[in-house]
Amino acid sequence: MPLNILRVWLSAYRVEVALFLVAFVVLASFSSQRFLRQSAAPHFIYQSQAWLEGRLDLDPKLLPNLEDWACVRLVDGEKVRCEGRLQTTDRWYVSFPPFPSVVMLPFVALHGYQFNDTSFGVIVGALAVALFYSLLRFLAKEGETARNRNENIALALILAFGTLFFYCAIRGEVWFSAEVMGVAFTCLYARNAVRAHRPVLAGVFFSMATLTRTPLLFTGLFFVLEALCPEPGSRLEQLKSLGRNWKPAARKVGLFALGAAPLGLLAAAYNFYRFGSLGEFGHRFFYNNRVNADIDRTGLFHWDYLPRNLEAAFLKLPRISLEPLKLSYDPHGLTLLLTLPLLVFLLVPRTRPRLHWPLWLTVAVCALPGLFYQNTGYMQFGFRFSLDYTPYLLLLFAIGGWSLRNRAVLAAVALGVLVNFWGAVAFRGYTELVRNW
Repeated sequence: MPLNILRVWLSAYRVEVALFLVAFVVLASFSSQRFLRQSAAPHFIYQSQAWLEGRLDLDPKLLPNLEDWACVRLVDGEKVRCEGRLQTTDRWYVSFPPFPSVVMLPFVALHGYQFNDTSFGVIVGALAVALFYSLLRFLAKEGETARNRNENIALALILAFGTLFFYCAIRGEVWFSAEVMGVAFTCLYARNAVRAHRPVLAGVFFSMATLTRTPLLFTGLFFVLEALCPEPGSRLEQLKSLGRNWKPAARKVGLFALGAAPLGLLAAAYNFYRFGSLGEFGHRFFYNNRVNADIDRTGLFHWDYLPRNLEAAFLKLPRISLEPLKLSYDPHGLTLLLTLPLLVFLLVPRTRPRLHWPLWLTVAVCALPGLFYQNTGYMQFGFRFSLDYTPYLLLLFAIGGWSLRNRAVLAAVALGVLVNFWGAVAFRGYTELVRNW
């Protein structure tokens, strides 16, 4: 009987399985020697192991480096960032949302501090590609897109190899692992949020996504819009009808909040215990970090950061030197017009179906906080924070009516794959600089 169940499941999801295998093989190949080794920034592993040892803070004597860890010192009853000479009473924590550590927990229980976050990230990346195809297939089945199976396969492969996802998924490292896992949870959240048809599950996956990548908190707008206006036709009329019958929408939003609450409350309590604030994940407590001066002067978010983030996202170009002939990138960013050329076609869609504005508004609320953030994402190949909303951008293309056979579209896809192939091969980040891999 189990064999028959497996055979039926494989038959139903054979495309997803094939995409997973193809993505895994390609990503593992480009990961190269990294695939067999733990990355130089395995922060989530250390957090998982600390939990298994029954402690919420980390043992500073075991930390592999001092890059992007939070250090908290108690001064006159107030929790402040560690400065100057370290003290034995200082407490060390991972300065990132903790859900990736939850996902890694059973594997760290088996392998301890030696768990390989790089190969794990490749597996999660391959799974995210399959989940994105599953989301596209679901939208086609529901009549939200007119894409056929082959087009959906192509779009899933574009996510894998024609966006910044490519280089992020092959590296491990705390910064990129979170981005890739955030894409996987975004696919699960969006599938359950469409038409608000599974509000509790949407809430659960939304909380997982948010506790992986904080900017994904703002994508909760997508569910709210779907709960308020789930049907084709005039959105204004649907909003007017809420005055007469608001209970179904309110019930869905309530169930969504119910699904998101358990993890959200646990994370808030964890944040308060560590940093004295319900919404603080640790960035204000970076130990000896280059960004501390900006954070102290203007905070984590400020208008002053907008110009440099806009430059990193849209204006940074490759650098070409002639003597010797060399092509290089700026580690602060690279224009999205090169790393995601399909973006151009989103500005001139051929169709504007029901999901057009919900998706655009979701992209906007998710992207704007990052443009006011104190860090561009350095070091990176391309503006990596855009990966938080890249699935929504590709969904916009899926519903936008442009044919994948259009020559201009094909040229944009080819350019995106070429540029991101370059990123997968050429990007030298913390792993290479620290371990010279």
